Amino acid sequence: MGHGASAAKTWTWFEDRWLEGNPPLLGPMSHAFWLGSTVFDGARAFEGVTPDLDRHARRVNASAEALAMEPTMRWEEIVELTRDGLRLFDRDAAVYIRPSYWAEGNHPSTLIACDPASTRFALTLWEAPMPAPSGLSVTLSSFRRPTLECMPTNAKAGCLYPNNARATLEAKNRGFDNAVVLDLLGNVAELASANIFLAKDGVVMTPAANGTFLAGITRARVIDLLRKAGQPVVEKTLSYRDFLEADEIFSTGNYSKVVPITRIEDRDLEPGPAHRLARRLYWEFAHA
Repeated sequence: MGHGASAAKTWTWFEDRWLEGNPPLLGPMSHAFWLGSTVFDGARAFEGVTPDLDRHARRVNASAEALAMEPTMRWEEIVELTRDGLRLFDRDAAVYIRPSYWAEGNHPSTLIACDPASTRFALTLWEAPMPAPSGLSVTLSSFRRPTLECMPTNAKAGCLYPNNARATLEAKNRGFDNAVVLDLLGNVAELASANIFLAKDGVVMTPAANGTFLAGITRARVIDLLRKAGQPVVEKTLSYRDFLEADEIFSTGNYSKVVPITRIEDRDLEPGPAHRLARRLYWEFAHA
């Protein structure tokens, strides 16, 4: 079974049936295996709820199209399949929901591109406990986020994640949990595995979406919830110094939802009122 998520209780829907464990779905001649035509999305089931599942299902189809694949599932079918698969788990189990597409064949006119007609779909669900909101430590990464001219940053594409992984490993080797990654102009883009917010003098700020990072579904939801609650939120260009001098910092992402950042470099931070409000509002929304 290997390590990590694959060792957890796992079910995958592929070609009209649910398969347990880690079934072999790719061969060495699959386009995705050697040329990287994979996209996925990540949603969550926890405490009996699946917030924004429809948005995640829509986005995986958009990601497939961004890599010149043809989505084979309607987003409504992905939602329905997910609800079916969750019946294989305890009702209150924390489950990671990962729909994915990949290409099997090469384009008829060029070896390196994929054949859109060869697109395959799988939906994988596995038990993954929600991380405790105890706080993360972060450091500045030496790696940067690419632009759309360099990589398919308009998709949640597997080929983007080795860059995120090396930023994460660099941070871990320095004794931190995660890394703040800049864009090519030197402005803050995101964490290696989540979007990032700061609060300063009562205003919440987050990097403006500029095409170098995936402006997440949980990010958008938190911005909307905070604004509706009367909390000012500004999307703008932010420097690393802005974060070093912030009153508080927190992250948003599908895997952990809303988590405080309690150390940046050698500076300790306390979880603050903006984080507490964002987390409370998100949980209320999820259970509404």
